[in-house]
Amino acid sequence: MSSAKKTALVYCENQFGLMDGKTAAGLVRHSENYTIVGVIDSSLAGKDAGEQLGDKKSYIPIFANLQSALDKLPNIPNCYIYGKAPLDAYIPIEERALILEAMTKGMDIINGLHEFFSEDPEFINMAARWGIQIQDIRKPPKLKDLHVFTGQISKVNVPVIAVLGTDCACGKMTTAVELNKALNALGIKSVLVATGQTSLMQGARYGVSIDALVSQFVIGEIENAVIQAFENENPDIILVEGQSAVSHPAFMSSVGILKGSMPDGIILQHPPGRKFRCDFPHLAMPTVESEIQLIEAISQSQVIAIALSHENMTETEIQKTIKSYENSFRLPTTDVLIYGCQKLVDSLGNWFPTFDRLNQRKISQIVPLITTG
Repeated sequence: MSSAKKTALVYCENQFGLMDGKTAAGLVRHSENYTIVGVIDSSLAGKDAGEQLGDKKSYIPIFANLQSALDKLPNIPNCYIYGKAPLDAYIPIEERALILEAMTKGMDIINGLHEFFSEDPEFINMAARWGIQIQDIRKPPKLKDLHVFTGQISKVNVPVIAVLGTDCACGKMTTAVELNKALNALGIKSVLVATGQTSLMQGARYGVSIDALVSQFVIGEIENAVIQAFENENPDIILVEGQSAVSHPAFMSSVGILKGSMPDGIILQHPPGRKFRCDFPHLAMPTVESEIQLIEAISQSQVIAIALSHENMTETEIQKTIKSYENSFRLPTTDVLIYGCQKLVDSLGNWFPTFDRLNQRKISQIVPLITTG
C-alpha cells in the first residue's frame, strides 16, 4: 500500500505562471508525491493557482507570504518546496531567510536548484536543530552509482518516444506528463522517464536531473533509466522528457537525450507566440522546420507529431497555427492543455502498428464492440 502524499507549500515569489516558475506550475498541475496546499507569490495573492495558469480552478490558493499561508491553512504543511527555476546559481539573502523560517515551523525543505541546501552549513545546523529533512532533487548519484553508455538500450523492444522542444520552458514536461496520464487511462502501460527536477518532484520513478551530471555520464544515465523502466515495469511504451532544445547554443541536454534513449519517435513542442529564446532576449527562436531538420539529421529518429504551447496566443491563433502546421508538415498538431492528447495517441498508432493493435484491444476491453446479427 502506498503511503499518503505529503502536504506542501510551494514558494514562487513574483514568478508563478512565468517561465522561471515552471516548477511550481508543474506541481500545481500534477504531483504524485505531494498534495499542494498553496503557492507563495505576493504579486498574485488571493488568486486560484489553477486559474492563474489558464487551467480550471484547482482550489490551490496563492498567498502573499509564508506567515499568511500558515495563518490561513488548517495545518502546517509537511514540506516547503522552492518552486522557481532561475538561471542564477544561488538564492538571494531574503529567500534564505524564508527557508530558515520554514524550518522553524517543522517543514521539510524540497529544493530543485543547483545550489545544494544539504551542503550549506547554516541550513544543516538549522535542520538538525528542528529535526527536519532537506532534499536536493538535482543532487546527482554518487560516482560509484553513475552509468556510462553500454548499448543495452537495443534490447528495449517497446516504442520509446522523446518529447523534445524548440526552447526551454515551452511545455515539454507538461506534454509528456499529460500523454503519460492519457495512455495509462486507456489501459496502455506508459512509463515516464524524467530528465529534470520538476518531473522528479512530481513523482517520476525513473530518471535523473541530467543538467547536474558530469557530461560523461549524461548519456549513460538516460540509457540506464530507460532500461530500468523497461525491465522493471514491463511497459507498453516509454516516454522520455526533453530538456532545452537540440538547437539551443547554451545547453546540450537534448543531444544527450537523443543519444541515450535512442527514441523511436519524437514529439516536438513549440511555442509559436515566442519570438526570442527563454532568458536570451537576443537569440531569435528557431523555426519548427529547422528544428525538425536538425533533430532528424543527427539521429535516426523522426518527428511524429507537434505539440504547441499557447503562451501569448488567442484561441483563433492557436487553431490557425494547428491547421497551418498540419498542412505544412503533414504532422498531427495539438495543444494538450486545450485539446487533450488524442491526436498524439492516434499518431503513435499510425507509426507503430503493434502499439495500435494494443490500443484497439485495450479500447475494446473497456467499450465492448456492438455487433449486429
